[in-house]
Amino acid sequence: MRNAYRDVLAACVGLGLLCARPPASAASPTPPEDENQALRERVESLEQTVSLLQRQQEARDEAEAGKAGQPLFGAGPDGFFIQSADKKSFKIRFRGYVQAQGQFFVAGDSVTSPNQFLMRRVRPIVEGTVAEFIDFKIMPDFGLGTTVLQDAYLNAHYSLLAQTQIGKFKQPFGIERLQSGASLTFIERGVPNTIVPNRDIGVQLWGNWREGLLTYQLAAFNGVNDGGSTDGDNNDGKDAVARVFVQPFQDTTWTPLAGFGIGLAGSLGKANGSPAAYKTVGQQTFFTYASNVQQSGQRWRISPQLYWNWGPFGLLGEWLQSSTQLRIKRAGGSTPDLRADNSAWQLQASYVLTGESASYYGVVPRTSFVPSKGTWGAFELAGRYGELDVDNDVFHEGFASLSSSARHERSYGLDFNWYLNRFLKWQFEFDQTFFDRGARNGNDRPTESVFMTQFQVSY
Repeated sequence: MRNAYRDVLAACVGLGLLCARPPASAASPTPPEDENQALRERVESLEQTVSLLQRQQEARDEAEAGKAGQPLFGAGPDGFFIQSADKKSFKIRFRGYVQAQGQFFVAGDSVTSPNQFLMRRVRPIVEGTVAEFIDFKIMPDFGLGTTVLQDAYLNAHYSLLAQTQIGKFKQPFGIERLQSGASLTFIERGVPNTIVPNRDIGVQLWGNWREGLLTYQLAAFNGVNDGGSTDGDNNDGKDAVARVFVQPFQDTTWTPLAGFGIGLAGSLGKANGSPAAYKTVGQQTFFTYASNVQQSGQRWRISPQLYWNWGPFGLLGEWLQSSTQLRIKRAGGSTPDLRADNSAWQLQASYVLTGESASYYGVVPRTSFVPSKGTWGAFELAGRYGELDVDNDVFHEGFASLSSSARHERSYGLDFNWYLNRFLKWQFEFDQTFFDRGARNGNDRPTESVFMTQFQVSY
């Protein structure tokens, strides 16, 4: 820009000289002194004008440079954010969700919890990017009257095909467990999740090819009980976890199968300490091992899984088996090891009545609830069925008692969801669970029937 002004100055001076010079003539007299003075004044005036313009332009350039270096602030569907001027080097985002729930049980002596209102999840989320390639997430939970650190991890994504994640996060295993609590079709997760491992501390290598056509995870964790989470470890053994999930028809023109995905997850490790108890969808314990039972060796899990979304129709299914080596500790020694193979499965289907697309990541309504405009948001209806089987040998060998623990569970669920807008969701759910044994004298545990409603704010 300065060079341009120098060129303008030179041109102006040359033009002034040319205009001030008289026509060439061999006999032309020497210009009088007053004409030379006028010429000098004109040149000085031009220099001052150009200098003033140059200073003004430099001031504008400095202002623009300062503005360009300022961070950007904003808010939108993904929460509140602050980011660097280049929109990629540094970014921090504030979001979260709150779920207020009511649980109401039909009378029955298998239920130990009262009818109640509760804050099921209260989860503020802070996540962002540092130095362009390092992502982070921190998510505590203040629900149910406790404070728990659910997620706290770093993820390096120099390549989308080979990312490294370290910290506390969900083991890459169950397909419904991996869904965000804000995106669930049902208020509570289904039967298999009492076996599926939850959050653990470890390191994971993972990648995403062609926007989800193929996703894989290879991880090492401390290891957790069935359905459990942990913030530490009690032994030197670790769990190795692997999962692969493909959407083979994602990029095809075959619309009915474009939203179909299928995967397989597995884990292998060493378990110690007391084994887990199993709970119903209504969060009531229906199976526990004897108090002197300990895990004593290898534990493995496997889970084939799928989902299928076609327009407003959604389907999700999974089967899981957890195999754990157990031992009874007694004063005079221990019993021989027993391998307990417990399994569970579920299938859930949903349909968005207002025509929006079903999705593994939740429904986004086309319109918001504004009665004055005649718009009501989106409505969804869903149903599911699931079963859990405990290994019969557990009861034959004295590792558990049929008079206090059921060996089989069957659960039905119906759900209605109202998406008032993309931030508000109101859910209504009814679940009924039947048991095989588990009551006094070996009778069947009474049926558990529970109605739940939940209002969610998610931003």
